[in-house]
Amino acid sequence: MSESSTAKRPPTIDDVLRLRAAEPVPPADGEAAAGEAAGDADGGAAPTRIVEIARLAGVSPITVSRALRQPEKVAEAKRRKILEIVERTGYATNPHARALRSGQSNIVAAFVSNLQSQQFCLAVQGCGEVLEPQGYQLMIGQTSYSYAKETTMIQSLREMRPAAVMFTGVIEIEENRRALRALGIPIMETWAYPRDPIDMLVGFSNIDGGRLAAEHFAGRGYRRVAFIGRRSGRGALRLTGFREGARAAGLDIVAELSVDRVGSMLDGRRALGELLARNTAVEAVFCANDLLAAGALLEARRLGMRLPDDIAILGFGHNDVAEELPPGLTTIGIDSRDLGRQAGSLILQRMRGETPDEPTRAVELTLTRRGSS
Repeated sequence: MSESSTAKRPPTIDDVLRLRAAEPVPPADGEAAAGEAAGDADGGAAPTRIVEIARLAGVSPITVSRALRQPEKVAEAKRRKILEIVERTGYATNPHARALRSGQSNIVAAFVSNLQSQQFCLAVQGCGEVLEPQGYQLMIGQTSYSYAKETTMIQSLREMRPAAVMFTGVIEIEENRRALRALGIPIMETWAYPRDPIDMLVGFSNIDGGRLAAEHFAGRGYRRVAFIGRRSGRGALRLTGFREGARAAGLDIVAELSVDRVGSMLDGRRALGELLARNTAVEAVFCANDLLAAGALLEARRLGMRLPDDIAILGFGHNDVAEELPPGLTTIGIDSRDLGRQAGSLILQRMRGETPDEPTRAVELTLTRRGSS
């Protein structure tokens, strides 16, 4: 059984860190240079090219191109022959090359922090539900909370020239912010509420999320609390709010454990074990990430601890696992799919040349209490 409550206040501005230009990131060893032809990832043959289709059909490459894009301009017999060869060889047009030639693309690049997080995947799905029926395709990349990876991906956008870009986060490095503005395409940031988004934003206050965690612990009677999360990005903002809320409620933060790389629930298991080894008097733990919280709950159960009697655990990010892990994981979060739909709607308006009435939007934070607190 669970019960939900909502943060009823205007969102607090997230004071997002702004960083100076990062060092250039070299391409990985063996990485093909931009524009070079490459085989498939398994070392197989390169994909069929349009010149090969033309050779097999006995026509010029431009005739093949017309048959695919302007079929009414090609004689029926030639067109039928070309299409038969296309079907037999599995040839597919290259939307990136077409974008370079025409200046237009149907690709929307979506960069997520971690593909293992259900929240980010739901947001991208929600965005796709709006854009895909309109003929756009989402191409997904993972930044893994890495500034270096983020920078490399942003540098690649100049060659790719997508129709728009979406991030499950906000961009902190000033050079990357300038590079994105220079693209002249819709840019969507999410998952925070800064005062100065690059272009458009659908987000929420991470500081408010941290405050809500402290208020929940105070309301449940806990006094000795702890924090597990990243010390940068959104984790730092949630910690700021948690500290402010704890101070206002008279709570004692007895431990703060930094986990800079979050890849799976295993990181949460390790973190709780380390925290308890340092301080056994902890009554309640706020994990600023859904994977960390699920892992911490599993570790507490492995240690034979009773939740919430021996320790309470609160996570950030609503997901299906929260309900399935006994005794149920209390979470703070948002409707991620709705966030994605709103983001997709704003992106679509901009790609149509329209000016959105509300390019910066805040979504509602909710706390769902289950058996872990």
